[in-house]
Amino acid sequence: MFVDEVRINIAAGKGGDGCVSFRREKHVPRGGPDGGDGGRGGSVIVYGDSNLTTLLDFRLVREYKAPKGGNGGGNNKFGKNGGNIELRLPVGTQVFNDQTGELIVDVVRTGQKEVLAKGGKGGRGNSHFVSSTHQVPRFCELGDPGESFDLRLELKLLADVGLIGFPNVGKSTLVSRVSAAKPKIADYPFTTLVPNLGVVQVEPGRSFVMADIPGLIEGASDGAGLGHQFLRHVERTRLLVHVLDVSGLTMRNAREDFAVVNQELSAYSDRLANLKQLVALNKADMPDSAGIMPELRAELEEQGFRVFEISALNGVGLRELVYALGEELDRIPIETLKSEATVPVAHIKAPRKDEWSVGKEAEGLYVVHGRGVERLVNITDMNSDAGVVRFQRILENLGVVDALRDAGAEDGDTVRIGTMEFDFDE
Repeated sequence: MFVDEVRINIAAGKGGDGCVSFRREKHVPRGGPDGGDGGRGGSVIVYGDSNLTTLLDFRLVREYKAPKGGNGGGNNKFGKNGGNIELRLPVGTQVFNDQTGELIVDVVRTGQKEVLAKGGKGGRGNSHFVSSTHQVPRFCELGDPGESFDLRLELKLLADVGLIGFPNVGKSTLVSRVSAAKPKIADYPFTTLVPNLGVVQVEPGRSFVMADIPGLIEGASDGAGLGHQFLRHVERTRLLVHVLDVSGLTMRNAREDFAVVNQELSAYSDRLANLKQLVALNKADMPDSAGIMPELRAELEEQGFRVFEISALNGVGLRELVYALGEELDRIPIETLKSEATVPVAHIKAPRKDEWSVGKEAEGLYVVHGRGVERLVNITDMNSDAGVVRFQRILENLGVVDALRDAGAEDGDTVRIGTMEFDFDE
């Protein structure tokens, strides 16, 4: 089964919690705090694997969660870091944020590694909070939560040559004759429901990858027929072969088919509209083709296309076509297949930690936004009286409490910071 689009959820591991501990040894007075830090949570990493050709495994398992970091211990023992998990993706896979539509990672080479979700930082133990005025800290920090995302994985085949044309023009037969690919071939529309790849050898040591792309129909750029599934795979090719049926055995008009297919390419993207095309007039061995090919060939050559008369079924003209494709590919730099992502991993730039704002969301409800104060909520152990006192003190020092008063907060009003809600208490 060929699967070229799936949706999954990934979550990096939470950082381990810090530890509240005090050194207690015989004959060692005033041992002091010795709580260790928590370990960092595991990250979710993507790895490009050229041995994979489908996203089927990700349809079977939709959720991926990295291990959390270990908690700190007494005697300044650090928690163990959570192990990373690696998602192996076929080369040609694009990873999108499913909520924003942003392209996060474009896997264009084997061995490519990118971090999709970073593990949370481990919390600090109480040994970090000793000062001249606070020698017995009875609180620690909790670990940061790891990043999590809903993702859409979209596979675009990385073929050198893509065969385009209406259904039943002979694309599958062509790729089966010039390579070792064995696509399903039958005489009915949309026999090819998924792309087929084949390696074509021009001569020893010189070859290229050809993709038999599912046929498209008028309206494909708007999703008709196999629509976007077809066009998605054409996007990554370097060169196109436009296959036309000139047998005269069907009701179709090769000239009209040629115009329709190119119109759909143009409607989908400028890159496809400008991609180099060779034209293969297939089924040239049929008796009625002699009355169709000369005029059609002259028109296409006048428009600047290289035209080849072939029979994919019996092999006529295939050697000339293959050599011409090899020559054209030598002139097209592979650099055109660079990643479409603007940066390797397009993480949203986080605001500065010291930036925050207070707003009134509804009557009796005030919301505090800010990376630093929201992280403070995440790492504070609200079950620890000492931790809560520290949390309140930091908010006062930052000026958040005064800002809430200025915004109109009164006793009993609700204050929301991140996912936590508190009662405002003067």
